[in-house]
Amino acid sequence: MLKTGRSRAMVGAALLAPIAFGTLPLSAQTVPSESHSRAPGPGAPRSDVPANTTVVPRSGKDQRPPADPAGTGLVKLVAVLTEDGQAIEQGLVWRVFRDKPGPDRKPVLIEMHREMTPTLRLAPGEYIVNVAFGRANLTRRISVGPEQGAQERFVLNAGGLRIIPALAGHEPINEKAVSYEIYSDERDQHGQRVRVASGIRPGIIVRLNSGLYNIVGSYGDANAIARADVTVEAGKISEATLTHAAGMATFKLVARSGGDAFADTQWSLVNAQGEVVKESSGALPTHILAPGTYTVSAKNAGEVFQKTFTLRAGQSLQVEVLRQ
Repeated sequence: MLKTGRSRAMVGAALLAPIAFGTLPLSAQTVPSESHSRAPGPGAPRSDVPANTTVVPRSGKDQRPPADPAGTGLVKLVAVLTEDGQAIEQGLVWRVFRDKPGPDRKPVLIEMHREMTPTLRLAPGEYIVNVAFGRANLTRRISVGPEQGAQERFVLNAGGLRIIPALAGHEPINEKAVSYEIYSDERDQHGQRVRVASGIRPGIIVRLNSGLYNIVGSYGDANAIARADVTVEAGKISEATLTHAAGMATFKLVARSGGDAFADTQWSLVNAQGEVVKESSGALPTHILAPGTYTVSAKNAGEVFQKTFTLRAGQSLQVEVLRQ
């Protein structure tokens, strides 16, 4: 289930309440930009271009700084979130590649900058420039002349996404047990969505190119999964609440009801369809599970004992399996 603000909707119907970026210190809250930020130039095969990178032609808005006395071209790079936005002042990584791939057909990196508005001093020619802002990327070809400089303006059309977890019954949720994967709306050759980011924690602002994304949230280490589609708008932070339906079950192998748990026990949990949900070992394993009916098997000293039980959302259940 996904909700924004005070409204709720079923999982898959994403309602977003955008908040203007303003001066929010995004760089302190987002995931480092090194991941998913490599982008080759147009000289390389299209399969080399990352799925979350937008490739656009060279901008015609050149503002010319003085030419370098040594004759090399000067190019000042500026990045903005939207066409009419101000220059981004933190969190950028610039990469400059040769316009032709190397012998291995991979792009050849010649410079990398973490300055927000770097000025490049390059020999005349064509270059491919990639700017990364978190998971948002933009790749462009630029031309450098021998006697003139230029300002190249990169419009990222990027926004931010912050995901808040909740439980269906409004119980407190252990945020440390929640993580998210984010998939773009683009599809690979097998028709599957392309994964943009993984291991995202609740409350973190993730910078993304504007567009439609699919969130997959995992609560615990078993099958308490929630999914939803969300839209990221350029220049805004979209905050979404993803609601999980889940309960907690602790397993215990005993000789009699209320007795001590047997150690060295191997556990296997299957759902009503006979699919294995979780395997573990120990005297008292505890797992967060989606609501439903399960059969748990306990193997101890070469013998196997079973019990079927039903778990409801918000329930905390101790399942005793009798060793007899």
